[in-house]
Parts: sequence; structure tokens; C-alpha cells
Amino acid sequence: MSNRLRVTVESGLEVSARIEGEGPVDVLFVHGWMTSGAVWDSALARLDRAGRRFIVPDQRGSGESDKPDSGYAIERYARDLVALLDAVSSREVIVVGHSMGGQLSLALAALAPDRVRALALLCPVPPSGMALPPEAAGLFRTSAGDRDKQRTILSLACTSLAEQERERMLDAAATVCAPCIEQAFDAWTGGAIEAQAASVRAPTLVLATDDPFLPPAFLQDAVVSKLSRARLAVLPGAGHYPQCERPAETAAIIEAFVTGASAR
Repeated sequence: MSNRLRVTVESGLEVSARIEGEGPVDVLFVHGWMTSGAVWDSALARLDRAGRRFIVPDQRGSGESDKPDSGYAIERYARDLVALLDAVSSREVIVVGHSMGGQLSLALAALAPDRVRALALLCPVPPSGMALPPEAAGLFRTSAGDRDKQRTILSLACTSLAEQERERMLDAAATVCAPCIEQAFDAWTGGAIEAQAASVRAPTLVLATDDPFLPPAFLQDAVVSKLSRARLAVLPGAGHYPQCERPAETAAIIEAFVTGASAR
């Protein structure tokens, strides 16, 4: 079973989310910057839905969600997620977050610790943020609506992305409005949620890859070591988007994590 709903999160703003499956275990998939919930599709197609409900939002500013001119802060994204969980009557979730979505997942776990059973963070941006060289920062921040710039960004970030998957990701990137591209970029590079992340007690898996921006040793130091119950796993051969570059292997890792977290 799959359906899409719209949830009012604040000031009349509506966020769109796709719900797939049904059952006692809720799994929330949190996407990152310059994409939408569609970034999870290739991995989701390989996951077992038996007894599970997958909650896949488009964050504000992307996909089918409303696109305001402002409001793209990490804490506000986290409040959106709480409102979404309330709307679908989800008391507790296993959270799978990617990139900036890793920051959002940690912010959610800090904001509503009783709602998060466990976290799987794929190539997460550290809670302290991540400054980029000026040239790269200029490329990223001015990429809204520019398919060539976004293609360049994917080429820099990915190591094994099939062309068909690249075009699908670029289609998702085209749904992200300019204020979101600019302000969310400032939010995730700035970080500043270290204190919140330090309070997170949920068991956490950090998945590292051959990501050119976030290699395993960096994630161990900048993310895993900052959390009280985190461990690192490494998936070689993928870049920053393992769910798109290596969907079968990534799905297997998510599957094992969700199965283990469900049994706790």
C-alpha cells in the first residue's frame, strides 16, 4: 500500500510525504540537500515492507512540498518532522537519514528523544557543519535551477553513479526552489547543532563510503566520536549517494539495521 499526504507543519505551510506499507514498525527516511524523497526510491524498492510502514517526506522547499521564501534552518526542519510524525500517529520511528538529512535526523532525535528508536546515518554532514572551499561553495549555493551545475555537483560527489540514476536525481534536484538551495546550504555548512547531537542516546549506525567529501576517517572523528552510542560501517565503491550508486548493497545494510532495531 502506498499513498501520499500533505501535512500542515506551521503557519499554514504544507509538507508532502509518501507512506508505503503498514505495520507496527515505522521507518522515517530523511533526505538531504538538493534533492527530494525520490532519492530513496532505488533502495526502497529493495526493502522488505512486511510489518513496516515507510514514511518518506519531501522536505519543505523540495518535491511536492510547499516552497516558502524562508525557513530553511535545521531546527525548523526537525520541527516539520515532528509534525509529520504526529499527523501519521507515529509514536516511535527508526530514522534513516542521508547527508544533510543526517544532521536533521540528529536534530530530531535531540528534539524528540522518545520518538526515535534508532538512527542510520548515510554519509551524514557532521553536526558541526562542513565548510567548503570558496569555489565549491559558490558552485553549490548558486546551483538552483541550473542542471549543468547540479550535474557537476553530482560528478564531484559520486564515484559510481549510472547515467539513468544521475538523470533521475537531476529531475529531483529540479524540484528544489532557490531559497531552499541557498538557505539550506548555509544551514548544513554552518552546522552548530553539536550540543543537540551530544544529547542523542539512540543507537546509531554511521555508514561511510568512498565519499570524496566525507571519507570514513573524517566521519569517525566528526560524527561517530561525538555520539554516545554510535558505530561506523564502511561501504566501499560508492560516493556520497550510496542509496543511488549502490542501491542493492545499501538496501541490505538498511534492512539489517531496521531488523536489528525492530527487535530491541
